[in-house]
Amino acid sequence: MKQVALFGAGRIGQIHASNLAALPGVQLRYISDPVVQSAQSLAHALGAQAASVAQALSDPDVDAVVIASPTDTHSDLIVRAAAARKHIFCEKPVDLSVARAEACEAAVQQAGVACMMGFQRRFDPTFNALKRRLCAGEIGAPELLAITSRDPAPPPIAYLQQSGGIFRDMLIHDFDLFRWILCVDGGDEAVWLSATGACLGDPAIAQAGDIDTALVSIRTRSGRLCQINASRRAVYGYDQRFEVLGSKGLLVAGNHRATEVLRMDAGGAQTDGPDAFFLERYRAAYRLEIAHFFEQIHAKSSFRTSIHDGVAAQKLADAAALSFASGRPVALDA
Repeated sequence: MKQVALFGAGRIGQIHASNLAALPGVQLRYISDPVVQSAQSLAHALGAQAASVAQALSDPDVDAVVIASPTDTHSDLIVRAAAARKHIFCEKPVDLSVARAEACEAAVQQAGVACMMGFQRRFDPTFNALKRRLCAGEIGAPELLAITSRDPAPPPIAYLQQSGGIFRDMLIHDFDLFRWILCVDGGDEAVWLSATGACLGDPAIAQAGDIDTALVSIRTRSGRLCQINASRRAVYGYDQRFEVLGSKGLLVAGNHRATEVLRMDAGGAQTDGPDAFFLERYRAAYRLEIAHFFEQIHAKSSFRTSIHDGVAAQKLADAAALSFASGRPVALDA
């Protein structure tokens, strides 16, 4: 039985807590959150114990920690957990600073513990089905990846002010998706990136130093191309899809809908819209990724999403932010 401590009792923490509590061979022992009442309430509901971070890390029976706290706490908790010789699952990103993210990777390696990053899209059943068929050679060599990533509405301004901006917060998932689909298996990496964007909705987003609409183009060492289009305001729902054009055909991963019922009448055709938001769209992915974490710990095998992947995605996010700010493409070390 693996004993686990969860850091963070907010929205993502509650998702992970429920999945941990339902996972065979795993006991959710501690829940820690600066808002003590939130930790106590969640712990009471799931048969765990509210505790401080220090208490959880000092317990020799705790085998692993799940970090689902705010971004600005991730790097400190990773380093502390590594020093305490606990295996680590951490929500994206590692940190908003590449230097601190690299320091976390070094700390994990030095401690000899396992660290997995929470890029849940790699565990989405639809996206995985496409990946398997791509690897099976159904469309030949992949050449062009087009990603659509649109939220139904922007987050609160207070969140945007500490998020690191659209490239480091929202598009970090898309940068990881790019590497997973076009780069990882073949050893390819990005060598050129260009990003642009605008604030087309709430002026308060611009006042907070962020944008709500972005386009990113990427070229890899081998010449493969990726384009990401992103928006924080898609009034029709959570729009998450991508397509891969290969030398022998096309693979498309579409949106999820509540049902696939199509109604047609004199007024036209109507179907259900995309899922409302990420909690609905990636419900299965969150469950599958945390199961993968413990499966790989038990097998003493590598994770599908390592801390190195987290650092690599952060470098792409930094390059996009630099390109947008400067108005110029950025050359990357491959």
